[in-house]
Amino acid sequence: MTKLATVLAFDLGASSGRALIGELMSDEAGGQPRLKVTEIHRFQNEAVAVGPHLHWDILRLLQELKIAIRKAFQDGYAPQTFGIDTWGVDFGLLDANGELLGNPYHYRDPQTEGIVEELIALIGKDTLYEQGGLQFMPFNTINQLYAMKKAGSAMLTAASTLLLTPDLLAYFLTGVKVCEFTMATTTQLFLPKEQAWNVPLMERLGIPKVLFLDPIHPGTRIGPLTSEVCAELDVPPIEAIAVGTHDTESAIAAIPAEGASAFAYLVCGTWSLLGTERKQPLVTSEAMALDFSNEGGVGDTYQLLKNIMGLWILQECKREWDEQGKKLTFADIVAEAERAEPFRSIIHPDDPLFYSPSGMIERIQAYCRQTSQPIPESIGQLARCVLESLALRYRQALEQMEVLTGEAFKGLHMVGGGIQNKLLCQFTANAIGRPVWAGPVEASAIGNMLMQLTALRECSDLREARRLAAASFPVEAYAWEQADYWNTAYARFEKLSE
Repeated sequence: MTKLATVLAFDLGASSGRALIGELMSDEAGGQPRLKVTEIHRFQNEAVAVGPHLHWDILRLLQELKIAIRKAFQDGYAPQTFGIDTWGVDFGLLDANGELLGNPYHYRDPQTEGIVEELIALIGKDTLYEQGGLQFMPFNTINQLYAMKKAGSAMLTAASTLLLTPDLLAYFLTGVKVCEFTMATTTQLFLPKEQAWNVPLMERLGIPKVLFLDPIHPGTRIGPLTSEVCAELDVPPIEAIAVGTHDTESAIAAIPAEGASAFAYLVCGTWSLLGTERKQPLVTSEAMALDFSNEGGVGDTYQLLKNIMGLWILQECKREWDEQGKKLTFADIVAEAERAEPFRSIIHPDDPLFYSPSGMIERIQAYCRQTSQPIPESIGQLARCVLESLALRYRQALEQMEVLTGEAFKGLHMVGGGIQNKLLCQFTANAIGRPVWAGPVEASAIGNMLMQLTALRECSDLREARRLAAASFPVEAYAWEQADYWNTAYARFEKLSE
């Protein structure tokens, strides 16, 4: 095998981060190249509470990235480039000297409570959606900035530049300030049709327009590591590439979908993102009524998608069980769920009750009590309730998307860490009554690598990058079972959605 290129991908989620090496390999016979992926570093990403606020420990994350860069060279990989993808919406503010002004807020910080409703009353729901094309979620950047403006934030007053999380980390490493397109579209301050910042809206809300840099597109070269970072880590000045820095968009770039026909996908992790790829945003009253977002993707695409609460609910339950001294892995929890009674209790995962951290088990029980259902008590009952409810929510979102687009999707591509939960994959196939194709697991990191390889001209475009993903990573197919059983449960779920 001949090594054609080596890249380093940083994939940061809301609970953990990973550094992975991607090696593009070609066999001597000149067949289809393969991408080999090796994890070299993994670390926790935990929110930090300070007084009434919740923050990201951004400098700790920077240090973990540095550790991984040094380790990549110590282990003999010598990557040519690196890319960073993270969750969306959050940001850091820099002063005129380029210094960070305080710890960035966490998207679950309570400062945005009531802000969505206030902005809808001030601007109008139709106007906000037509201009920004996003679901009305409390964590959107516009809500965070307006909350800071209302609170008289000294940081906001002193700020000269706003950098979204992956761009902030890249700046710490390269000294270059950029704003990457896919992340810009998560702010609700970006006009997707015009591909420009919504300056009139910023002015009306008192948000300084000077904070925002003109976006660059995925595949753009940012610049090399600074001399200070190279000296600190004893590494050469490898170059940063602006990948699809929103982790969702990187994950979608790695979906092994063949051809030009429309496909449906589910990026499954702490959040679940169910959607389809399009050439233009779909900003209609019907899309707004069904609460779909339009986010920028790689390769000049847009993603029509719905944010669903995802495995966050089960992760929070596990955290409580850990605190109680129960030594449970996720595999243990899934095994308990398999043994539990089907459809004993159902929740709507996107109910606001499940948004905030802490007390998740009690929240699930309260929801079931309020909806006159049996109260889940055991680990198996709680876990099965969450997993079945997620699968039913996926069906609802998929069918809504078909109404909006006029497409009849043949099945659902599932990618991301959540597909390691095979029970959830099977439940999803059962719920939608169609096949599920699960893989790859490390989709965000792989999509990150694919855009680096595109910048290095090892892939010509997004379609070729996806062919590389399809050739390199296995996909597990799940056929649906017990359709009538799930149809009855879905009728119950729809009543909860009314």
